[in-house]
Amino acid sequence: MMDLSFTPEEEAFRDEVRSFLKEKLPARLSNKVAHGLSLTRDDMVEWHAILNARGWLASHWPEQYGGPGWTVVQRSIFEDEMARANAPRIVPFGLSMLAPVLIKYGSEEQKQHYLPRILDGTDWWCQGYSEPGAGSDLASLKTSAVRDGDHYVVNGQKTWTTLGQFADWIFCLVRTDPTAKAQEGISFLLIDMKSQGIEVRPIVLLDGDAEVNEVFFTDVRVPVENLVGQENKGWTYAKYLLTYERTNIAGVGSSAAAFDRLRSVAGKITRGGKPLTDDPLFAARMARIEIDLANMATTNMRVVAAAAGGGAPGAESSMLKIKGTEIRQAITALSRRAYGAYAIPFIPEALEDGYNGEPVGPEDAGAAAPTYFNMRKLSIFGGSNEVQKNIISKMIVGL
Repeated sequence: MMDLSFTPEEEAFRDEVRSFLKEKLPARLSNKVAHGLSLTRDDMVEWHAILNARGWLASHWPEQYGGPGWTVVQRSIFEDEMARANAPRIVPFGLSMLAPVLIKYGSEEQKQHYLPRILDGTDWWCQGYSEPGAGSDLASLKTSAVRDGDHYVVNGQKTWTTLGQFADWIFCLVRTDPTAKAQEGISFLLIDMKSQGIEVRPIVLLDGDAEVNEVFFTDVRVPVENLVGQENKGWTYAKYLLTYERTNIAGVGSSAAAFDRLRSVAGKITRGGKPLTDDPLFAARMARIEIDLANMATTNMRVVAAAAGGGAPGAESSMLKIKGTEIRQAITALSRRAYGAYAIPFIPEALEDGYNGEPVGPEDAGAAAPTYFNMRKLSIFGGSNEVQKNIISKMIVGL
């Protein structure tokens, strides 16, 4: 039987993480996260710098490249405690998505150049995967890269590019062989966002924010040395990256922290003279989420334990992505239900730091609706949940 309990050493590590967060996490930042306020680029850069100074920013990198050398269990503990302390999330694009690809498939020159710049914040990265006609069906992407001497000439469009407005660089999937089968003519290219011919246009979401963008490429020249791995082998690297992305989207620690906040809110709001936690229907809905969350946490620990033994997540990353996103959406939906009519008004300015207007209803009610709408995306990006079910069927059942 697999032992899923923590060792005394692991519990001591948890205490170390808690002490660090208590001492070094700025209250201003944790307050923003706890109340659903917008984080600026400077906020995220500040927190990255604090973690990097401690050597804890790249928690899953090998020590030789600047990682802390943690076990997978320590990484899981760290992510859980970060979420529970309302720390800003570590922006994943450079640290948790590109870096693993470079470490496994990049040249030594690419590792030596890009990895230190990711760590010290010199370069902010974004992801160029999805296109208007290629989302979950990523292999149908059309953005082309044609070899011209010692450069590729890139033309096309990417969409849903999260935080692309802040990015210095973008890692892109591009089609380098239009005659090959869909998945066989794709390459993985690193592109400077300051290159001539790149245009970034914001996409305003239902919550009023513009965290995602369209990125247009018109005759953008990219040095050949910015190709990662081999030409036309990018699909292999893309699948490797997506395994990291999907596990990260599951957000076990974030869900646990959000559920704790929901329980606190439900205990303070009264209906019919009693707190919502005493309402049978509301309590049953909370119990359903709590059971699902406990089950997901156990599954996550099984994956962590298997990884500690040298295994690699396969179908499990898709399972966690499906259930994790469903739980996070259920929590935001129940939060809106808890606030009731107070969750209807949406004042975008209320999500900005320094807002001095009158609060609408209970504390945090103003963020309930935009958070709910923003979380609708979770079951779509990183490969829609329907596609994840197909992946699970193929990997486990063979269908």
